[in-house]
Amino acid sequence: MHASASATGTAKGAHGETPPKGMRSETERNPVLQALGERVRGLRARKGVSRKALSRMAGVSERHLANLELGEGNVSFLVLLHIAGALQCSMAELVGDFTTASPEWLLIRSLLEGRDEATLHRMRVLIAESLDTAAAAGDLDGNTRVALVGLRGAGKSTLGAMLAEDLGFPFVELSREIEKFAGCSIEEIQALYGGIAYRRYERRALEESIQLYPEAVIATPGGIVSDSGTLNLLLTHCTTVWLRARPEEHMARVIAQGDLRPMAGNDEAMEDLRGILSSREPFYARAQYRVDTSDVPVGTALARLQSLVRRALEIPG
Repeated sequence: MHASASATGTAKGAHGETPPKGMRSETERNPVLQALGERVRGLRARKGVSRKALSRMAGVSERHLANLELGEGNVSFLVLLHIAGALQCSMAELVGDFTTASPEWLLIRSLLEGRDEATLHRMRVLIAESLDTAAAAGDLDGNTRVALVGLRGAGKSTLGAMLAEDLGFPFVELSREIEKFAGCSIEEIQALYGGIAYRRYERRALEESIQLYPEAVIATPGGIVSDSGTLNLLLTHCTTVWLRARPEEHMARVIAQGDLRPMAGNDEAMEDLRGILSSREPFYARAQYRVDTSDVPVGTALARLQSLVRRALEIPG
């Protein structure tokens, strides 16, 4: 294992499973440790990584990782460093907000603190306009690229291809474009080069699709919202639709496809799926529109999507 002692020097062994008896209740209730655990759990879920997989990648016992996510016990800096590496995020993102290091960020944060979602959305659009970002974060009319977002099993590929045929637009399966860029499958990208390289290929594939197709229906990978830069690009240049479904529906469709990514081999697959969906929902919700595909036939879901998109793009039905 990678770690040896806790940051406070109170851990019992390599992973600090058991703090001294007199300190345990204090550390278990420590709000800082609880907040840290929530960030680790949220980042893990957002990236679709099971606890067992993260334990293996970071070289940290699954028990110690569970205690960390619960905010119990001490944790060493080295353990956090390995976890950050496995999650492919910065230590600043793991242990706190990088914006706290900049006076200007702090001033901006103070202005936005406590504002509702509608106000924050309006401010984001104004910032995009002031920075001359094209289409002001996707809020200008006339954007005829339609991007479908949502968790795997929402119906993006099936409904996207049918919608593209109905509109007479090219259909772009972004996962296939990523594989073209990399020259290998997505599974091989992840295994050989890791998540950072995958996100880079994902960004490049989206950029090229935007350049090539003024009109298109784009089915995006479920994890595209994990990178804020790529998500901003999507919101800027596409009319975005979130295809929603209940977790049980997602799972049933994924199993029907014969693919259990990203929960393969995990006995707690449904729990993990719920966690992934919960952590990504606030980002999927940035889409301009949403269509619920739960408990309805494909034809009904398609009709809803067609009607919504035609109205949004002002295309006669």
